[in-house]
Amino acid sequence: MISVENLKVEFGVEPLFEGVSYVINPRDRIALVGKNGAGKTTMLRILAGLQPPTGGTVAIPKDTRVCYLPQVMRLADTRTVREEALSAFEGAHTADEGEVYRQLAEMERTLKGLGFRAEDLDRPTSEFSGGWRMRIELAKLLLQHPDVLLLDEPTNHLDIDSIQWLEGFLARNGKAVMLVSHDRAFINNVTNRTIEISCGTIYDYRVKYDEFVRLRRERREQQLRAYENQQREIAETREFIERFRYKPTKAVQVQSRIKWLEKIVPIKVDEEDRSQLRLKFQPAQRSGSYPIICEDVRKAYGDHVVFSGVNLTLKRGEKVAFVGRNGEGKTTLVKCIMGEIPFDGKLTIGHNVTIGYFAQNQAQLLDDELTVFDTIDRVAVGDIRLKIRDILGAFMFGGEASDKKVKVLSGGERSRLAMIKLLLESVNLLILDEPTNHLDMRSKDVLKDAIRDFGGTVIVVSHDREFLDGLVTKVYEFADGHVREHLGGIYDYLRPTPTQQASPLPSPKGKGAQQERVPINEKNATGQAAPFPSGEGRGEAYEARKEQQRQRRKLEKAVEEAEKKVTKLEAELKELEGWIATPSGAANPALFESYAQLKEQLAAAESVWEEAMMKLEEQGQAN
Repeated sequence: MISVENLKVEFGVEPLFEGVSYVINPRDRIALVGKNGAGKTTMLRILAGLQPPTGGTVAIPKDTRVCYLPQVMRLADTRTVREEALSAFEGAHTADEGEVYRQLAEMERTLKGLGFRAEDLDRPTSEFSGGWRMRIELAKLLLQHPDVLLLDEPTNHLDIDSIQWLEGFLARNGKAVMLVSHDRAFINNVTNRTIEISCGTIYDYRVKYDEFVRLRRERREQQLRAYENQQREIAETREFIERFRYKPTKAVQVQSRIKWLEKIVPIKVDEEDRSQLRLKFQPAQRSGSYPIICEDVRKAYGDHVVFSGVNLTLKRGEKVAFVGRNGEGKTTLVKCIMGEIPFDGKLTIGHNVTIGYFAQNQAQLLDDELTVFDTIDRVAVGDIRLKIRDILGAFMFGGEASDKKVKVLSGGERSRLAMIKLLLESVNLLILDEPTNHLDMRSKDVLKDAIRDFGGTVIVVSHDREFLDGLVTKVYEFADGHVREHLGGIYDYLRPTPTQQASPLPSPKGKGAQQERVPINEKNATGQAAPFPSGEGRGEAYEARKEQQRQRRKLEKAVEEAEKKVTKLEAELKELEGWIATPSGAANPALFESYAQLKEQLAAAESVWEEAMMKLEEQGQAN
């Protein structure tokens, strides 16, 4: 579908990458990975036709539609959400009422999946934050049904429900996708191929991200062994040259070795994985037994009630997550706890509590005139001062980046620096609002380990399931003006109960206790939390849900088997084309007969695959 040949990009003395060749096939869902600055966004922009390469070619068939969602874009604010979304169909005018109705239904379904309510559709886009307007742009791209969809950090502005909806959409639509994301769960659930940009070239793996990580580790070990062997050979050669440089009888051998040294291509080793670096928050005084107690807390802006009747108690040492759709009040409650906004009800901060707070605006409080290194050097104490360079490297400030002044940093870089600064402060209550938005996977691992080892209390506002998994033991769900408590980890919360109709991602950690979602402020007549539904209704719903899941697994297996067959036949065709291209092959009629048969088999296999995909999509829509 898209063929990249010998691609090269230069921004300075060293090429960003060169000699890059690969093909994007119709059903490829590719994770484009690599360290920050490796050229991932540049690669997407080249494929989207927004930036020319220094050398090489990108061949895209004329009838192939390519759509690109950048991390940052300038958005127009002259229309309503509905009008903006419907603009996706402007190039496909139709007088057919049925087609118009289908477009309207598809538009509303897509916007709903991305978190918009029915009442939002006629609001001006100017009333929405940048994150919500990015969702509108994403909806417009999805409604165009592109042959190739290029996504740069699409989950940064999505909540968990919307991320899961997008996962399902991308898995069902059957088209090609290339995406850049630091959300490990998202790329594992969506992609089937991983392309890494490293050391100025690419490594192409036909596997999901987690399997790629294992293979990458093995590759680096092989590179390291080859590098060490080469260095040893170079040292031995130089020693030979120095020893026999002035001996006439060895002149020929000396010259031969000198030429070998001049021609040798140094073996590059991938950047070292720093995720093993372990950081610890600085020890702080022990807080009281209950750092935070909320009693009937309510927050409203005029007639709009964000939440009411919030009753929650955090015990010392608990690590909890605040989750829910954007705009449901997660950050608002955090601001109430921090004393930044007024509220109704009673909110008690416990004895001897010292709070470390991370939010996006914390990055704006940094001293612009200090360097990155000096910013951290001023707060680091004790032995940690010896590890400042390592810490900065783990959060993508390695090498010369540590000498940059804060005033020249991007928004994401400032956020990462504010996070490092918080790591070195002495606190016993951590409140982290979307701490992973600007971190790569290795940085997130370092931060997650530090929080897991932290002896104090933690509140994390996040939509990153992989980050929350194994970190929190309680989830507070913000929805419909209520705050509901769920015991267990993030996948215990996401796992559906028999009475739920949603289909969240199953936990990769195995089975766990299922919690009913009961609002904290909703009690039954006896004053106790409402009991779990029982009786015939529960059993029937459970059996129906099991049957739906069984049918979905059956359809998913059929799609997978059909996809494997198509891939196998495509590979056989490609190999046969290679034989036919040779002089002997071109003179062999049997090869052409086999080629025709394979083409027919491929067409039939593709029909089977398309039918299976349609059935899977129909079942997803029915649910």
